[in-house]
Amino acid sequence: MPHLIVEHSANVEHVSLILEAVHAAAIATDLVSVDALRTRAACRESYVIGDRHPGNAFIALTARLGPGRSSDEKQLLIDALMDAIEATVGEAAGHMMLSVEIQEIDPAMRLNHNHLRAHIAARNPTT
Repeated sequence: MPHLIVEHSANVEHVSLILEAVHAAAIATDLVSVDALRTRAACRESYVIGDRHPGNAFIALTARLGPGRSSDEKQLLIDALMDAIEATVGEAAGHMMLSVEIQEIDPAMRLNHNHLRAHIAARNPTT
């Protein structure tokens, strides 16, 4: 883990750029493992935002992490992810609701088989 899940209203543009930006921002914090990081989007076609103006939009990033990071480390990650979103959407943020939330995963209630680690290590022997 972690998982970065970017939920967004269907009227958000350049979602792939947002995904790339938050993925890179998470890696840059040195708080996540590259060989476990998964970043994805969940587009919401049906939504009602604020005063119902059709130009209103939202981006809600949920970062699901395993335990072991301090509150300061989590805050660093939250800030880095929000900065990445805001930098990517630019002036469009003026009509958006933006949020970043961290959820800690209980390892006793999760089963994970990561078969990518060996492949990533082979492609990047210095990381």
